[in-house]
Amino acid sequence: MMTPRQISEDRGVGSSPHFRHTPLQIIHVIGNFLRIWSVYSMYSYFSQTGASVVLFIFTCLIPSSILFLALQKPWKGRALSNQQVVPSVINGVITALYFILWGKGLKSCGPVRAILAEYSGAVLGVLSAALYGRRGHIWKKIGGLIAMLASFYFLSQGPTTEDQTEEVLGMGEMVVPILAGILSALRRVIARRVSLKNQLKRRLNAITITSATCFLFPVAMWDFITGSTSGNSVQLPFSTWAFLSTTLFGVILIFYIDSIAEERLHMVFSSPRHLMVAGGCIIVMEIVYKMDFSLPGFIICSLLLGFGIYEATALERGKKGSFQESDPLTGVLEDQVQMSPLPT
Repeated sequence: MMTPRQISEDRGVGSSPHFRHTPLQIIHVIGNFLRIWSVYSMYSYFSQTGASVVLFIFTCLIPSSILFLALQKPWKGRALSNQQVVPSVINGVITALYFILWGKGLKSCGPVRAILAEYSGAVLGVLSAALYGRRGHIWKKIGGLIAMLASFYFLSQGPTTEDQTEEVLGMGEMVVPILAGILSALRRVIARRVSLKNQLKRRLNAITITSATCFLFPVAMWDFITGSTSGNSVQLPFSTWAFLSTTLFGVILIFYIDSIAEERLHMVFSSPRHLMVAGGCIIVMEIVYKMDFSLPGFIICSLLLGFGIYEATALERGKKGSFQESDPLTGVLEDQVQMSPLPT
C-alpha cells in the first residue's frame, strides 16, 4: 500500500511545471505565428498597393477598440480611479505613436527588420541599470547594448545572400522601427505599473486602445485630406485578409497571448525566449512568402540580438544559477515594480 507521501510525490512528478505549461506554450507559439502572419499580410498589402499606413492602422483599430470595450466593459465592476484612467489614456497616445512608427518602419524596412526591431525596447534596461541599478552590473548591460546595436547594424545591411536583391538600408532607416520598439516597451511598462491585477489590466487596455484610436483619428483624416489635395490617388486602406488578420491577430489576439505569457509562463516580451519563438515563425513566413532571405545571416543577427537582450534585461542570478526575466524598462528593479504599483 502506498503511503500519502509516495502518492503526493507521484502526483508531483506527473504534474511537473513543464508538463502543465506545455499547452500554454503551444498556444503562445500559435498566437505569435498568427500575429507574424498578419504582419507579412500587411507588408504584402502595402507593397502591392502603396496604401497609407496611418489610414490602414486607424481602420484596424476602430473594430479592435469596439471589441475590447465589448469584452472587457471597463465601465462595469469596481470603479476605476483617476490614477488608473489618466495614465491609460496617456498610454493611448504612446500606443498611437508606436503604431504609426512601426507601420512606417514595416513599409520601408520589411517585416524581418520591423519585427526584430520591436525587441529594441530592451535597451531601456540598460538605462534603468545606469540610473538605479548596481554599478557592478552596468558593464554587462552595456555589453548587451553593444550586441543589440551590432545585430541591428547587420539587419540594416540585409541578411541576404550575394545573389539576392534586397536593398541595403543603413542604420538611418532602422531608426524608425527601433524607436517604435522602444515606445512598445514603454507602453507595456506603463500598463504594468498602473495595475498588477490581471483583470484590471484588461479593462485598462480597452481604455488604452480606445484612446489610441481617438488620437489617431485627426492624424488619419489629415493624411487622407493631404493625400487627396496633392493629387495622389489615396486608396482606402482595405484588404479583406490584411484587415481581418491585423485586427484579430495583430491587435486583439496578441494582447491576450502576451498576457498569458506574462501571467502563466513568466515570459515578458523583450526576452530571449520570446525572440526564439518569433524567430522560428519568421523563418517559416519568409519561406512561405518567398522573400529575399539568408538563413545563416538571420540566425547570426538573432543570436546577437538574443545575447544582447539576455545581458540587458536579466536580473542577478541566484545561487542555483537561475534567473528571472525583467521588465525592459525597470530592468533590475522588477521586484520594486511588484512591491509598489500605483493604487488599485
